[in-house]
Amino acid sequence: QVQLVESGGGLVQAGGSLRLSCAASVHTFSDYAMGWFRHAPGKEREFVAAINRSGGTSYIPNSVKGRFTISRYNRNNTLYLQMNNLKPQDTAVYYCAAGYNSLSPSSAHYDYWGQGTQVTVYA
Repeated sequence: QVQLVESGGGLVQAGGSLRLSCAASVHTFSDYAMGWFRHAPGKEREFVAAINRSGGTSYIPNSVKGRFTISRYNRNNTLYLQMNNLKPQDTAVYYCAAGYNSLSPSSAHYDYWGQGTQVTVYA
C-alpha cells in the first residue's frame, strides 16, 4: 500500500551538506508518520529522525541533533532529511520509513521501508 524511494545520497567531504529525499507512492501521505534510519556496516540500525503526520513536530536524537533536520511536504508526498556539518561517522545507508506511531525511534513501529540511499563522508 506504501512504496518509498530514497534519493540524494552521495560522496561528501566532512563538513559538507546533503539533502535526502523520500518519495512516497501512497494515496494519503498525511496518514503516516515518517522516519529516517541509517545502517552502517558492522553496526546496528540507528534511528536518525522522525516527524509526525502533519509535519509540525519532529524528534531528533542527540547523535545528530543540531546538524540534521527532518521535514515533509505532504502535498507532494515527499519526506526530506537535511544533513549539515556531515562527519565520517555519518557514513551509512539511509532508509526512510512510514508508520502509525508518531515520533517513534523504534524500527518496530514502522510498517513500510525504502531500499535506502548510500551516504559516504570522507575526511
